Amino acid sequence: MAKYKIEHEVQNCIGCSACALTAPDYWEMGPDGKSHMKGSKKRADGIEENEIDEKDREINELAARNCPVNVIHLIDKESGKKIV
Repeated sequence: MAKYKIEHEVQNCIGCSACALTAPDYWEMGPDGKSHMKGSKKRADGIEENEIDEKDREINELAARNCPVNVIHLIDKESGKKIV
């Protein structure tokens, strides 16, 4: 069972590719010039969402911390606490 949720505010992404360079197994640049999390689902509000396990936390947390506009959020599903 996934322990963390990642939310990505695509509309506010500036396309710097920091996440895709940090974690290319999880993030990629799209034809729209913005980053996208591989395997994510787009919500009605435009935010991409995905769930990850503990083994995927460290690299995705680093990708979120490397984002210069803070549009990638890592959330602990159990507590609801925002980690990044």
